[in-house]
Amino acid sequence: MKFKLRPWNNLDLKSLVKNANNWNIAKNLTDKFPYPYTESNGKAFIEFATKNDPIHIFAIDIDGQAVGGIGIHPQDDIHRKNAELGYWLAEPFWGQGIISAAIKQVIDFAFATFEIDRVFARPFGTNIASQKVLEKNNFILEGKFDKVLIKNDEYLDELIYAIRRENWKK
Repeated sequence: MKFKLRPWNNLDLKSLVKNANNWNIAKNLTDKFPYPYTESNGKAFIEFATKNDPIHIFAIDIDGQAVGGIGIHPQDDIHRKNAELGYWLAEPFWGQGIISAAIKQVIDFAFATFEIDRVFARPFGTNIASQKVLEKNNFILEGKFDKVLIKNDEYLDELIYAIRRENWKK
């Protein structure tokens, strides 16, 4: 399915709230991605996603509608050569290769734009689909921390996947 990555804008609010308001998405993300997902949450997110230069948090656009998001979050201080990858996609679009292709695009962007050597992602141990999409994009499992996350009153494993600049495009 064809999609494009583009900056978020205020016209995305309705689509963002409609697509993000889904427990099947929120259960795999930090509590900063709330459920239920309200208009107020959407406004705050769009403001956050559009404040940096260069923009590094993108809407996943299909037919003019924001149906997900993906972003690179550069780190600072002693972690400054790293950036965290985060993403989500509306449930009707799962399993169509969209996130895998979006990850490729945003990693290209990350290494071309920022002076980083490593991009990492931290999926929950229960999120098998996210683990598979990272592995498909040549991310390596660097670590597993047993029962360190708490989501919905349940302890979950945290996995650390990463790709290094020298291994990208190999």
